[in-house]
Amino acid sequence: MDSQELGALGASLVPSALTSRLEAHPDSRRAFRSARRTFIAGSRIDMGALAASLGVDRTSLFRWIGNRDQLLSEVLWSLAVPTLDGAGRAAADLSGAERIIAVLDRFTADLIEAPYFRTFLTREPARALRLLTTTDSDVQRRFVAVVTALVTAERDAAAFDPSPLEPEELARLLVRISESFTYADLISGERPDPQRARTTFEYVLRR
Repeated sequence: MDSQELGALGASLVPSALTSRLEAHPDSRRAFRSARRTFIAGSRIDMGALAASLGVDRTSLFRWIGNRDQLLSEVLWSLAVPTLDGAGRAAADLSGAERIIAVLDRFTADLIEAPYFRTFLTREPARALRLLTTTDSDVQRRFVAVVTALVTAERDAAAFDPSPLEPEELARLLVRISESFTYADLISGERPDPQRARTTFEYVLRR
């Protein structure tokens, strides 16, 4: 598996209704890019304001990009893509458990340190946890799919043995570890700590 393809892999393995709209319709892409810029700027994505800025009504906007949760999920994943790609490139020369640890460590640390991401978590904590950490979440399902592919690639290269777990089972565990540290302030009131996250990945994978 090409290390540079980690980010794009999630959406290809777990497509969403909005993914197909973005691929097919320029108006959908225009609305999405505007919403993404708003999010990165640290502002709240408001559907009414977004529709007005594009010169359309809310009905047209909904037809283009779905509801607010669908839009937020796609925006969040679009920001995860370059983060995962960067993590994959940084770990390109590693193999086995070391590669998996390096990718998860870099990805988790980058999320913890991204200011626009922390702003969203602080502003809309309940929605953030629902969109990012539940089994119905496109974001979580894509993250699990990427980690599953990563574990499977290392197993198939005879560089890592995930047994007695299947790759997807181990991936779900690793994603939960990442989430527990990334969202520690929302879940338990503790400070998110990327070093503790790395230590936990090492404990699980270097056994």
